[in-house]
Amino acid sequence: MRLVESRDAKNSVDFKEALLHPSAAGGGLYSPEFLPRFCGYSHADLSYQDFALKLIESFEFGHEDLFKKALKSYEKFDDPSCPLSLQKIGEKLHLNALYHGPTRAFKDMALQPFGVLLEALARDRRLLILCATSGDTGPATLKSFENSQNVKVCCLYPCEGTSKIQALQMRAMDGRGLRSIALRGDFDAAQRILKNLLASEDFKRNLAGRGYELCAANSVNFGRILFQIIYHYYAAVKIGRELDIIVPSGNFGNALGAYYAKLMGAEIDKIKIASNANNILSEFFNTGRYDLRGKKLIKTISPAMDILVSSNIERLLFAKFGDARTKELMQNLQNEGVFVLNGEELEALREDFEADFCTDEEAMGFIRGCEFLIDPHTATCFKLVGGDKTQVITSTAEWTKFTPSMVRALYGRACVDERADLLGIAAAFGYGVKEEILRLFALEGEPFESYDLEGLDAEILRGLG
Repeated sequence: MRLVESRDAKNSVDFKEALLHPSAAGGGLYSPEFLPRFCGYSHADLSYQDFALKLIESFEFGHEDLFKKALKSYEKFDDPSCPLSLQKIGEKLHLNALYHGPTRAFKDMALQPFGVLLEALARDRRLLILCATSGDTGPATLKSFENSQNVKVCCLYPCEGTSKIQALQMRAMDGRGLRSIALRGDFDAAQRILKNLLASEDFKRNLAGRGYELCAANSVNFGRILFQIIYHYYAAVKIGRELDIIVPSGNFGNALGAYYAKLMGAEIDKIKIASNANNILSEFFNTGRYDLRGKKLIKTISPAMDILVSSNIERLLFAKFGDARTKELMQNLQNEGVFVLNGEELEALREDFEADFCTDEEAMGFIRGCEFLIDPHTATCFKLVGGDKTQVITSTAEWTKFTPSMVRALYGRACVDERADLLGIAAAFGYGVKEEILRLFALEGEPFESYDLEGLDAEILRGLG
């Protein structure tokens, strides 16, 4: 199978090229030319790794032995036999916990095998991987490449836009070809910088002069999305009946994975999009209007969802309406800050999606009312729970990464000593805290240097030596 540009489907590349060079020349994103049908329900008895391999093979990308090796990275998760935990928490309600990997967030589900795949495909090349993160992508990317010989990583993150633990996770892995740069700005600014650098011929020429090629680990890279299809399809198969999937969404890659799983044959009715106060996605799915004009990013207790420019909406537009319409809509967004679907297009979206947003106060109420610990991102999903249909909440991060918000929600007070409060909550709920989380507090006193957005390319190049 080939991957095609979302704004000009006549241009296509193979899987290896899309993985190594994810920036399409026409400005769009590489997407599958079609979604294969996959008979997942006939593989219900397979292990997660074997199920994943069968699904990937349905794309006919080749590289089967390499995919098999990449999927072995799941053996490093809490349960070596299965990287996720699917729990029934109500009569018709399930929780798909995806945070049992090394950095305690769902991004490990894609980035652990992605790292193995990318390094093997690069072979004797040297790569610089850039990623922009609102909290979880950065630590997961750094962890995936921490032992790499030919891949260096630079993570860009907003200096006040992640939790302390997320920032400490990135700082803890600085060195050995890994680097984190805190930016004065929000995640949308970091993501804009990333896209500009991926498209910059000057930057790529300067990299080439140092012997490096440029790549990206954000979900602009289809290699990320591929692994995010699997866990939604797997959950649908294990539950064994038609269901809705509720996804806390910022950059829309996780929800896109659920939509692709549906197109491939998973018995999913609606994908329900949970937003926080930055409710641009709920506005889009309810009105057909994606409007950035006059909007400013709002800081919330669910920082990984503090995003206004959701990159993977472009892949959804392509899947629904084709390349010509996608190009028109995305150019409108770029030039005017807004695009609007027509009535027929909005109805087409509503066949597959519903959306709502959850305030911080509502999310804290859901955290307080839950019998077990949920992080603030997972909490937003409870706003969309209800009805007669079986539902699956996609739980994306371990609560330990957001202790101040948990303290505020559970006890109605400010967090004074994050380590002490983390251990207090864990003891109250009988929860075991991973040692690697506790070790991060030794870094608290280290300075967090932040950079202005201008001239960042020179700073990244300087770090390569």
